Amino acid sequence: MADPTISTAVNAYNAAAKSVGSKGLEPRDTVGVSFGELLQGIKDNSIAAGKADEQQTMKAAAGTANVTEVVTAVSAAEVTLQAVTAVRDRVISAYQDIIRMPI
Repeated sequence: MADPTISTAVNAYNAAAKSVGSKGLEPRDTVGVSFGELLQGIKDNSIAAGKADEQQTMKAAAGTANVTEVVTAVSAAEVTLQAVTAVRDRVISAYQDIIRMPI
C-alpha cells in the first residue's frame, strides 16, 4: 500500500499543476525525446558548430573574413566543446554509478 504522505504529495502536485494549466503526474500517451535522440541532437549541433568555425577560420586565413565573425564562430565552437565535454563527463559518471550499484 502506498505511503499516505506520498499520496498526499502527489495529489497536491497534481492539483497545483492543473491549476496553472499543466499536466500532473498522470500517465501520458506521448513520450518526450529519448536519451538517444537527445545525444544525437547534441552531436549534430556540435558538428554544425565545428563546421561553421572551420569555414570562418578558412576565410580568415584567406583574408576575406570579418574579424568579428571569426571571433564569434571560435567562441561558439569553444562553448559547444565545453558543453559536449560536460555531457560526456556526466554520462561517464552516471555509467560508473550504475556499475557500482549492488545487485
